[in-house]
This record gives sequence, structure tokens and C-alpha cells, in this order.
Amino acid sequence: MNDVSWDFYRTFLAVLRSGSLSAAARDLGLTQPTVGRHMDALEAAIGQPLFTRSQQGLLPTEAARALQPYVLNLAATTAAMQRLASGELGAVSGTVRIGASDVIGVEVLPPILAALQEAHPGLEIELSLSDDLEDLLHREVDIAVRMTQPKQEALLAKRIGVLPLGLYAHSRYLKRHGAPESLEELTNHRLIGFDRQTAYVRTAADRIQALAPGFPSLDQIRWSYRADSNLAQLAAIRAGAGIGICQVGIAANDQELRRLLPELFEFPLETWIAMHEDLKSSPRWRVTFDALVAGLLSYARG
Repeated sequence: MNDVSWDFYRTFLAVLRSGSLSAAARDLGLTQPTVGRHMDALEAAIGQPLFTRSQQGLLPTEAARALQPYVLNLAATTAAMQRLASGELGAVSGTVRIGASDVIGVEVLPPILAALQEAHPGLEIELSLSDDLEDLLHREVDIAVRMTQPKQEALLAKRIGVLPLGLYAHSRYLKRHGAPESLEELTNHRLIGFDRQTAYVRTAADRIQALAPGFPSLDQIRWSYRADSNLAQLAAIRAGAGIGICQVGIAANDQELRRLLPELFEFPLETWIAMHEDLKSSPRWRVTFDALVAGLLSYARG
């Protein structure tokens, strides 16, 4: 096992994610026979088959499932080492990987990061857009913008404050359908929301009802436009598809978006920036962390 090449593990992850040798080969820029040889060599080293063939493609065996978390940790460590090696010692250069939600990453961070790179041309930014809490301790990302307080003691965290969310609709929608005069009237309107009631959605709904008792429950709402992405929901609001929830700071940049029932509905979104404390002495990570703090504090105040 000690002689197994990292390339074989990387190929294993690609096959695991794609479900076929050909798709993994395209993702990695290899030939299908090469991918097949990598899998044969890894299975020989482990002594067990990793995939079985089915009509749905290659299905992972129990051995593959057991191996997966260790290979994911290896992949994250390898990527972190490559980022570490990408910069000069003591210089603000090299790669920094930032994790943020899709809305923050698309609507808020670009001008902050553009100004940062203008000041430090040798800095390379990787932006990972996800609402998942990527693991800072295992260096899947170097710095994360999170909507919950980090709990791990090994993290350096800075509270940005509260980003308020409000109810919004485009002026075109309001011309056609009018504006609700109470939270209860929302059930008579086209509402934009998530397509699945995940644990996060249910928790947010409970908080909303605690803050705004007149807001309809999830069971009362007939969503007319559903998407599993906050960014897709924002696009639907801007298109006039209905009423949805949007960050007040983002909506302020669009004169056609109208805030509805502000005295009855405002949802506070706690925001933090975090990175592993081992990175605080490195110039590129410290400069990036400080730039994100300053930029998001300005956004929050605005």
C-alpha cells in the first residue's frame, strides 16, 4: 500500500464521482485504458474490487466506500500542499482558496477580491461556491465566509455581524399582482423558495416564524418557483417571477426591487470569516483574511 501512487487515488475519486471510466478519463485528461490500469493497480494493492458494473454505471463496493473518506482527506491535503508551494516565502503571492455561499461569492465578493488582486498582483484566488460548511481543519478551503459561528478551537474567526434579509419583489411583478398588505396575504402570491425541505430550510422556517409570527408555515405555502440555489432564487426575483427573500444589501443595488413589509419581516443572517490559526502568520492568507473582513464589514454597514 505504501507504493501506491497518488495518481491512482486521484483516478479512484474521479471514477467514484462520475460512475464510469470514460467520464473519469475526460475529467482527468487521460485515456480510458489508462484509467482502467490505474483502477486495476489500486484494486491489486488493496486486494479487493472497488467497483461493480451495473446498468447505472460503475457502483462502488463496500471497500470503495470505506476507502473514500481517507482518499478525500488525502486529496484535500495534496491540494493544500500545492497551494502552499505556489507562493514565495514571505511574499503576498500564490493561491488562496476561499469558500462562500453562491450568493456571497457572486454578488458580494468579486469587487473585494478584485481590489485585493489589484493591490497584490501575485495573488491567485480560487473561489469554492457552496452552502456546505467546508472543512477548514482539513484545508478543503483556506478561508471561509460562513453564516454560522465556527466552533472549532483551531480556527481564527472574525464576526462580521448581521446581514439582514427582507422580502422583495420586482416592480414588474407588483404592477401585475399588487403588494401584500400583511404576512398572511403572502399565501395569495407567487412565492419563490427552496425545492426541498432540508434540515436547514426547516430550521430557517422555524426561526422566521419566531421572528415574524404572521409568516405562513411551510405547510401553508404553495411555492410557485422552487430552486435549490439562493442565486437561482435571486435571479427569479429579479425576473419578476414572484416574492422571495433577499439580502437587503444586495437588493439596494437594484432600483427595480421593492422591499415588502419591512416593519413585519426582517431575518438576521449572522456572518463570520474563519481560517485555520496556523495560516495567520503567512502574508498571503493574512492579507486575504483582512481584506475579506474589511470588505464584508463595509458591506454589512452599507
